[in-house]
Amino acid sequence: MKLYPIESGNFKLDGGAMFGVVPKTIWNKTNPADANNLIDIAARCLLIEDGNRLILIDTGMGDKQSEKFFGYYSLWGSHTIDKSLAKYGFSRDDITDVFQTHLHFDHCGGSIQWNKDKTGYEPAFKNAKFWSNENHWEWATKPNPREKASFLKENILPMQESGQLEFVKRPEGDYGFSEELNFGIFYVDGHTEKMMLPKLQYQNKTIYFMADLLPTAGHIPLPYVMGYDTRPLLTLPEKEKFLKEAAANNYYLFLEHDAHNQIITVEETDRGVRLKDVFTCDEILR
Repeated sequence: MKLYPIESGNFKLDGGAMFGVVPKTIWNKTNPADANNLIDIAARCLLIEDGNRLILIDTGMGDKQSEKFFGYYSLWGSHTIDKSLAKYGFSRDDITDVFQTHLHFDHCGGSIQWNKDKTGYEPAFKNAKFWSNENHWEWATKPNPREKASFLKENILPMQESGQLEFVKRPEGDYGFSEELNFGIFYVDGHTEKMMLPKLQYQNKTIYFMADLLPTAGHIPLPYVMGYDTRPLLTLPEKEKFLKEAAANNYYLFLEHDAHNQIITVEETDRGVRLKDVFTCDEILR
């Protein structure tokens, strides 16, 4: 097995929304805001090469939305999925599986693109299966008013219409996507219904793809919960359980949204679980 970080693009989000009830005077120390109160955000995906399978975890925002839409997110940098794949000798057509942690637009928007004449939408990975789970799919396709702006039908429905959608089986189990890859799934419900965190065994390390349970290294303290979470009081025990386990077992946490810290470990302290070490992807995934 080989792992490759895939940078799909950077954007900015409101710092207050990203840290919920935590005051700016506190979170600004780890995630400094610009003059518009916006903080740097990444859309860092992960590519798994194993035998004849090439699995991409999440796909970022994509590029099919309007200029007005992207104007809300202050895109910056030059990263794209195509550039990142090409860096390792791959293209979109090589992808066999797209595993989606959840279907918010900044995680799955890159899965779907305009068709050639811009009359409709089509999968951006024509040879891939798109993986979700039944509980989350139901939640995303019949969205509540609070999340409706994050679940965009043009990002989601074409996966099913193309016949390329698959559901992870045994949604409450530890394994269910690919046992032969030793690919585990940790389910959480605080951010959104049945978000999936992939767990990989790689070179004697346990690596977790953190999605939105831990957006950045600055979110490690328990009360630092995003305003975007639908059930913040459920996020708290989910996060506490996970971080204690991560500290006890020295898990490597792959951060999807931290523009400046790629992979981290955590440790128990007298103040609770805190940041231990920071690594680049090149140091851990080489």
